[in-house]
Amino acid sequence: MLADITIDNLGVIPHATATFSPGLTVLTGETGAGKTMIVTGLKMICGHRSDPSRVRSGADAAVVEGRFSFSGMDDRAATAARQVAADAGAEADENGDYVAVRKIFAQGRSRAHLSGRSVPAATLAGFTAPFLSIHGQMDQMRMLDPAEQLAVVDASDPRIAPLADKVARSWREWKQLADKLKELTGRSRHTAQEIDRLKFAIDEIDRVAPQPDEDSELKNTIRRMQDVDDLREAATRALALIDGAPGQDYYGDNEPAADQLGAAQQQLLSTSDSVLTGLGQQLADITSQLGDISRELGGFIDGLDADPAGLEELLGRQAQIKQLTRKYAADINGVLAWREKAGKKLATLDISPEKIDRLSAQTREAKKQLDADAEELTTHRCAAAARLAAAVTGELSGLAMGGSRLEIAVTDTPVGSSGKDQVEFLLGAAPGEPARPLSQAASGGELSRVMLALEVNLAGAGGSRTFIFDEVDSGVGGRAAVEIGKRLASLARTNQVIVVTHLPQVAAFADQHLHVSKSITDGKRAASGIAVLEGDTRVAELARMLAGLDDTDTGRAHAAELLAAAAGYRDSLA
Repeated sequence: MLADITIDNLGVIPHATATFSPGLTVLTGETGAGKTMIVTGLKMICGHRSDPSRVRSGADAAVVEGRFSFSGMDDRAATAARQVAADAGAEADENGDYVAVRKIFAQGRSRAHLSGRSVPAATLAGFTAPFLSIHGQMDQMRMLDPAEQLAVVDASDPRIAPLADKVARSWREWKQLADKLKELTGRSRHTAQEIDRLKFAIDEIDRVAPQPDEDSELKNTIRRMQDVDDLREAATRALALIDGAPGQDYYGDNEPAADQLGAAQQQLLSTSDSVLTGLGQQLADITSQLGDISRELGGFIDGLDADPAGLEELLGRQAQIKQLTRKYAADINGVLAWREKAGKKLATLDISPEKIDRLSAQTREAKKQLDADAEELTTHRCAAAARLAAAVTGELSGLAMGGSRLEIAVTDTPVGSSGKDQVEFLLGAAPGEPARPLSQAASGGELSRVMLALEVNLAGAGGSRTFIFDEVDSGVGGRAAVEIGKRLASLARTNQVIVVTHLPQVAAFADQHLHVSKSITDGKRAASGIAVLEGDTRVAELARMLAGLDDTDTGRAHAAELLAAAAGYRDSLA
């Protein structure tokens, strides 16, 4: 429940505080006294849209702070609200209460806090939504919206919500399949062209069948074959210089390097000096390495291929590889990677009749499931609509609308995420009169009473919550006003109800009476404040509301009589 509220610099209110008790609380006051600002402040801490024009003239910002207590609150609502707070990192104080703060700057910015944690305004809305509802005169207009009427029917029966969720899931599954089927069949020409392009490219690469790094290896092999004579000459001369070659004298009168190093090695090793023998051993290692080099040079010379036909074949292969690298990637490894990616994409572009048939069957099955789920939801909605219409009709007879009846028509529409039902509220103004849409059949006062009857019935379906009504009793008076007061008092037995009203018949039923008054400060500016009325001050306020009779004995007597009658009714509810 809402425990208290503090308002600073909002409209005509420079500073005001109000403490709310369980049961029925009414706010009264002259027109323009600032009652609307109280409701505006409540909306602010409930995450509603902020309006910088509401900041008091001359102030930098307006601040509203509300404290919420879950003592005696519906367990499910309290748990849901606490979860929203926990997700935002907000923690309750030592009393288990949460404090919501909303600050609106005159320049247009706003800030929201929940128990000291900075949060988006949407978090405040999510926090208060499970346990607090605000109903103003604009809600009467929303009640004429078919979508709002459907929501009211759904809210009247807790069994509908899981069925509606089931329909929403079935609709999403069917829609995804239907969209995929439409795309697959509608874009078949484009897809076929893409498939042909990918198949051609993959076939072209597969015909060449390149191997990893083949382009680099071909380049090296071809260069060697093209330079075979020069390479053989260089290798042969080097081998002769090391080992010598018959008929060739590259050293002139000098012996081959291997022979000279071998002779030097023998000279050094034949001595008894450790330094010279050590050097001789190093020469032995060098001689061994020269032997290895000689063998490799011989193998290189033997492996040189001067076959012109072989070279021509390799050049042709290199041309094929270059054609692929020009079209698909910078090197052959990139071409192979592109081919793998293209193969995977081709697998996803299957538009074969078999795939279309499979998808069509899946879509039909999903539609069949959606229709079945929607039909089940319709059955429950029709039953809930009949029960709600009967209950509201019973309430209307006690709200000075005897003979009026509410009918709720449920008709078929194309199935969607919310089912296949369209709901319309119809009002029969008198017995025998045809029921017509609320927008045509109900006056402003009648619409207020229909709405109150709906809210009373919906509130009875849940646990203890907080309801705020902003002049929901506008356009009514006399006995109807008394009946509205009784309904609000009944609702307040299990819920916290806060009502802004101009009707003394409603105000008399309150457990707590708050008065909003406006005065002129410093002879210049208007300022409003909130006061608790009890005893004679409350009698005087009710007398004022009775056509301004606060200064007459008759008016005060009438007000006292109202209070006594209302107190007797509240006692009967206990």
